[in-house]
Amino acid sequence: MTDERLRRWRLVLGGDADGTGCALGGTDAEMDGALAALYNGGQGRGSDGGERSGGLGASAPRVARWLGDIRSYFPSTVVQVMQKDAVERLNLTRLLLEPEMLEAVEPDVHLVGTLLSLNRVMPDKARESARALVRKVVSDLERRLVQKTKAAVTGALDRSARTHRPRRVADIDWDRTIRANLKNYLPERNTVVPSKLVGYGRRRRAVQREVVLCIDQSGSMAASVVYSSVFGAVLASMRSLRTSLVVFDTSVVDLTDQLHDPVELLFGTQLGGGTDINRAIAYCQGLITRPTDSIFILISDLYEGGVRQEMLRRVAQMTSAGVQVIVLLALSDEGAPFYDHDNAAALAALGVPAFACTPDAFPGLMAAAIERRDIGHWVERELERTAT
Repeated sequence: MTDERLRRWRLVLGGDADGTGCALGGTDAEMDGALAALYNGGQGRGSDGGERSGGLGASAPRVARWLGDIRSYFPSTVVQVMQKDAVERLNLTRLLLEPEMLEAVEPDVHLVGTLLSLNRVMPDKARESARALVRKVVSDLERRLVQKTKAAVTGALDRSARTHRPRRVADIDWDRTIRANLKNYLPERNTVVPSKLVGYGRRRRAVQREVVLCIDQSGSMAASVVYSSVFGAVLASMRSLRTSLVVFDTSVVDLTDQLHDPVELLFGTQLGGGTDINRAIAYCQGLITRPTDSIFILISDLYEGGVRQEMLRRVAQMTSAGVQVIVLLALSDEGAPFYDHDNAAALAALGVPAFACTPDAFPGLMAAAIERRDIGHWVERELERTAT
């Protein structure tokens, strides 16, 4: 084994040099110290045979220095994982209320979710630092997602309008045109002679779709709340859509009037508490004025604390009225490891598949919904695409 491989194994395994025969010095030793402060050998045992535990201590300045150290030793993606582990393993949630801590951390979606759960107990001196951190994460997400979302949605809106008199060749929908003219196929020429054209209609300025985002703000849905707020703000900026955003636990809060500023919107949420999906759907039903032109997106792990049968009845009512109903178990990069399988199966029986969606796939999902494509088929194709 080469010296470099021994060095890497030594950093992975932690502890002293006995296992690998490789001693560390300089930056490697400092890096090892930063890892040991958090993991300290993982679930293994110390040299004295006792259980090992984390060693960051409870001092906010000490933890802030540690956060600064790991940012200098590791790339941001690794730092984000270590921060998340520190919060979970060492119970550092309370320390995130200290301004010096907030200035030292690497901003990411998970950290924003943790801060939002502390929103109601956050002291004023930490609130501005937290707001600045949340704004940085939101700005990064907007740069990543806005253009793709607007392009997908605008294209879908254009394609959803049909005309039999396309003005340009570029406006012709060749797939639909060929299918509409198959009876005019000439075998001897191996071609189709179109007697009519099917094209994309011109973009209309009037509202074409109503979109209602209904977001479960229980603690397990933190990342989904962050992404949903950003997407909600993007959709609300498009004149062809009328977008509403509702968050719920056991109560329901309509945050539509804050969609212009996703940071303010996020601080209007209160992560945690129970879940009354039926009550939230009942409220959202009242927002829908044009069922056949409406898309209702429920983002929840489906653990219902309210009346389950009423929830399912309301979903059935919406689909029967022509509303495009979509249920996302999570809108995040982590998938949906925990959700109510019975409720997901009951929704599928109503023709409403429930699935997790990554932020990068959400624009494509919106495009499919606007064009009223089969969402179940879209999910299958998306799974095939990601698997290859």
